[in-house]
Amino acid sequence: MKAARQQAIVDLLIHHQNLTTEVLALQLNVSKETIRRDLSELQTQGKILRSHGCARIIQRENQNSGDPFHIRRNSHHAHKADAAREALTWIEEGMVIALDASSTCWYLARQLPDINIQVFTNSQPICQELAKRKHIQLICSGGRLERKDGCYVNPSLISQLKSLDIDLFIFSCAGIDSSGTLWDSNSRNAEFKSILLKRASQSLLLFDKSKLDRSGEARIGHLEEVTHIISGEQQTDGAVIQAG
Repeated sequence: MKAARQQAIVDLLIHHQNLTTEVLALQLNVSKETIRRDLSELQTQGKILRSHGCARIIQRENQNSGDPFHIRRNSHHAHKADAAREALTWIEEGMVIALDASSTCWYLARQLPDINIQVFTNSQPICQELAKRKHIQLICSGGRLERKDGCYVNPSLISQLKSLDIDLFIFSCAGIDSSGTLWDSNSRNAEFKSILLKRASQSLLLFDKSKLDRSGEARIGHLEEVTHIISGEQQTDGAVIQAG
């Protein structure tokens, strides 16, 4: 019965842009608590996304249904600024760091001191912010600009990275499911993060509690691949934190 009900939820979401928990409960004649459990399981399976009391189907052919950068920038901004401030303690003169196109890393870029470091990024807003600094050597991934996401897409990224030894890759994600898999709402950003996660000497994941038990449309990697983590409440090694 549960499997049939969850398939019915998926079918309803396919035919509607999004539906609230209350509407789904009325449609299927079950409690909102039952719907919440079903939605949690479907999200963990990577079939739906939940946000602000609503659920929607993941459109795999699109692979880019995340919010625009300016919306993400203003969401949970206090937590992001706090995590960014804590990440500053990891950065020292002479380092080569990489930043993803997340809004959290944009907050970090705004707080970066103007010191002798190299910063590699695919983020247009971060490039605009760091272009004001005199001592930071800024390296942009370049490529096609995706204005909605504020990121550049470069198919020659791997070749470009051959000449760079990244000391520290700092990034965020759209969600961490119960198995510890890291997800993004954008396949292009996920590819950038996945490549940097494998190539950097160390990695630092920044996230807040809203990202826990959430999946997305594109897989980045797994928590076990991350060397260090800063959450809204704790800092730890990636090998020991539990997402659930």
